[in-house]
Amino acid sequence: MLPTDEPLSHLGPSLLLLLQLQLLLPPASAFFPNIWSLLAAPGSITHQDLTEEAALNVTLQLFLEQPPPGRPPLRLEDFLGRTLLADNLFAAYFGPRSPSRRFRAALGEVSRANAAQDFLPTSRNDPDLHFDAERLGQGRTRLMGALGETVVAARALDHTLARQRLGAALHALQDFYSHSNWVELGKQQPHPHLLWPRQGLRNLAQVGDPTCSDCEELSCPGNLLGFTLLTSGYFGTHPSKPPGKCSHGGHFDQSSSQPPRGGINKDSTSPGFSPHHMLHLQAAKLALLASIQAFSLLRSRLGDRGFSRLLDITPASSLSFVLDTTGSMGEEINAAKIQARHIVEQRRGGPMEPTHYVLVPFHDPGFGPVFTTSDPDSFWQQLNEIHALGGGDEPEMCLSALELALLHTPPLSDIFVFTDASPKDAFLTNRVESLTQERRCRVTFLVTEDPSRVQGRPRREVLSPLRFEPYEAVALASGGEVIFTKDQYIRDVAAIVGDSVADLVTLPLEPPVVVPERPLVFSVDGLLQRVTVRIHGEVSSFWIRNPAGVSQGQEEGEGPLGHTRRFGQFWMVSMNDPLQTGTWEIQVTAKGTPRVRVQAQTSLDFLFHFGIPREDGPHPGLYPLTQPVAGLQTQLLVEVTGLVSRGNPGDPLPHFSHVILRGVPHGAELGRVPLEPMEPRERGLLAASLPPTLLSTAGPFSLELIGQDGVGQGLHRAAPQPCAVVPVLLELSGPPGFLAPGTKAPLSLRIASFSGPQDLDLRTYVNPSFALTSNLSRVHLEQNESAWGCLWLKVPNTAASDSVVMVTVTATDREASTVPPTHAFLRLLVLGPAPQDQLPAPVHLTDPVLTTTSPAFHLSTLVTPGRAGGGLVGNPWWGTVGAVLLLLGLASW
Repeated sequence: MLPTDEPLSHLGPSLLLLLQLQLLLPPASAFFPNIWSLLAAPGSITHQDLTEEAALNVTLQLFLEQPPPGRPPLRLEDFLGRTLLADNLFAAYFGPRSPSRRFRAALGEVSRANAAQDFLPTSRNDPDLHFDAERLGQGRTRLMGALGETVVAARALDHTLARQRLGAALHALQDFYSHSNWVELGKQQPHPHLLWPRQGLRNLAQVGDPTCSDCEELSCPGNLLGFTLLTSGYFGTHPSKPPGKCSHGGHFDQSSSQPPRGGINKDSTSPGFSPHHMLHLQAAKLALLASIQAFSLLRSRLGDRGFSRLLDITPASSLSFVLDTTGSMGEEINAAKIQARHIVEQRRGGPMEPTHYVLVPFHDPGFGPVFTTSDPDSFWQQLNEIHALGGGDEPEMCLSALELALLHTPPLSDIFVFTDASPKDAFLTNRVESLTQERRCRVTFLVTEDPSRVQGRPRREVLSPLRFEPYEAVALASGGEVIFTKDQYIRDVAAIVGDSVADLVTLPLEPPVVVPERPLVFSVDGLLQRVTVRIHGEVSSFWIRNPAGVSQGQEEGEGPLGHTRRFGQFWMVSMNDPLQTGTWEIQVTAKGTPRVRVQAQTSLDFLFHFGIPREDGPHPGLYPLTQPVAGLQTQLLVEVTGLVSRGNPGDPLPHFSHVILRGVPHGAELGRVPLEPMEPRERGLLAASLPPTLLSTAGPFSLELIGQDGVGQGLHRAAPQPCAVVPVLLELSGPPGFLAPGTKAPLSLRIASFSGPQDLDLRTYVNPSFALTSNLSRVHLEQNESAWGCLWLKVPNTAASDSVVMVTVTATDREASTVPPTHAFLRLLVLGPAPQDQLPAPVHLTDPVLTTTSPAFHLSTLVTPGRAGGGLVGNPWWGTVGAVLLLLGLASW
């Protein structure tokens, strides 16, 4: 609530109405890093809470100010008294069943980057990144630098890097209100100059100014001396605490045992961690207001379109093509053009219009350059200029081009590869597999036969029959597929591109592969629509049967269950809506092993990531991982999307009760673990503890969720791609500044083993090919041992500004050739000298207003361990609507 001693007359009638309605939002369960921290301090507000609440507030403001095309505008009163959730926002703005998965994944990226500041060795003890040790001016400089880096990376269309920098900026901004004495000074609003770089921070305590008295209790409400200067607490031993200065305080702070004892942090509600715990909610309120300011500032700087791309505020996927341009590829290139044109024309101006386009050509020996844009006309023009010329010999540089596409394609996207040749660069297979999982991108290969090789090309006889196995491996790792067809069918088969851009989920099959004389079984629930069955192979017959016993065979045309089309060895059955719910069966008779895939549209899906509990740093929490690490107790965090009630308000929501781990590709069940819901349940957050014994499998495994919908019918969803347990933990960290042409950048590497002795070879790669040196090429580790390495990246004078650099470190076991390598990826950005923006002076209006700011530009980046535009300028964020939106996240406090 607003402070009782502040006059309300300036807030306007809308805000007064809101206060009278006593709008209630879910109590945020920072400060502490993420929801896992609540086990140590229940009822605390975390960095994750603050970040997501602020983003949702500004997203709602954007939706209110920019009515959706072809739909009625949103009304603020429809959100009063309701929990503000991403699923509800998307359903109201884009329409029912519009998936919020990418938006929530983007928020997750920002939140995890925020939390990682408390865990990564390069950031967790740096006082400048947490406004500790009275380094307030230095902290403000680093904060503004991170916000500036967010803008630059977003304008360079590297939204992954932009979200990482945004998370770091928000962490520092939120820490200011918890680690300084701003709240204790009686301040009721965010600091007016913290996000305004041309105004210096004033009234700062100096080195010789005593700030705290001694406090021997856990709770220290009166330990600040009576003064009006701004200070913050010291943490640990570096830098050491001068006499008379305040400590951060809490269990992990060594300085708090030195006089004056105690501390002033407000990170949590627990006195054991936070001596000023009684002011936690006041600090959280100001941190949320400041976070909303930061998001609104970014919206103003990037414009509405750029801000929407930064947070993936769209239900649509991207469109990413990798095209073989050798002379035999004329039909395939034309098929890609037809599908791209169809998608652009059909979805232009609608909510499912792709927001990002990527195109990478390849042949032999070259590949690239990559073309990225958010403009469909530019993409079509670039695609239309590609023609099949020259070449024709196998193999081609396909995986190099695919790796380049993965570096520039947004997460949770589909990538389509058109080729008629095997890969010349098969040595990249493991690295590309790992990159698809790090980016959570699904890769589909459309492979045609080259007619010229059938007619008298003797070299074809000596090509290995296993030459396409790298494609199979990448498709399996990414959750995609390899479809073999012929030139005459490629235009029809390529229609799956349009279907995939519609955001389909793949339904689990039991068993997952065809077994002779045994039907494949899948479940249909009432939240699925537009179900499609695809069968690929030398099929002699098949049938599909619904729960009522009605069957349909392989005959083309309309049948009792749907419409069947055949293109050579590729069959596609589009089932009629609405489908009967229950258990369906598919029986296939074929030569060899045919492939069957069942896909459907639904907004009910899930995101997931892994993590390990960390209790040895300044704040307990969950350290995020892309893949589990052998030997570590691992937590699985699941975020269910699409939990919008489709009946009356108050009706039971769908829920999932268990997660099944299943071996890939044969489908053996490895284990079943209960999922524990985390409050509030409408957020769809679930957790499961995965013991090391369950993660002892050597091969990949899939995750499947089982549960019930609101009326008690079964639900079954599968993750879009499999996971794998990596043998070691790799941490790769970058420099505290952007990459400048003609310079050297230091990188740090940590490698740790938790499952036994490891003899490892380490290799490094850079894309593009910059020089990289390392002092660590081999390492032997015993169980629970770590090793550190230093790397130097040389950026040539010719490096292009605003270009993305990907550094990869690969650890390979020298003894066990069957153990897959572990990869760590680090994204960096090359920037030239940045001119300072000319900004207007602050605007003085009746209502409070946030003025835009001029970020400073320097870049650092992080990678979590185990991982291997234009537009309308936003209005000032406060005003009548802005003031109302602020309270959406505050009423529960």
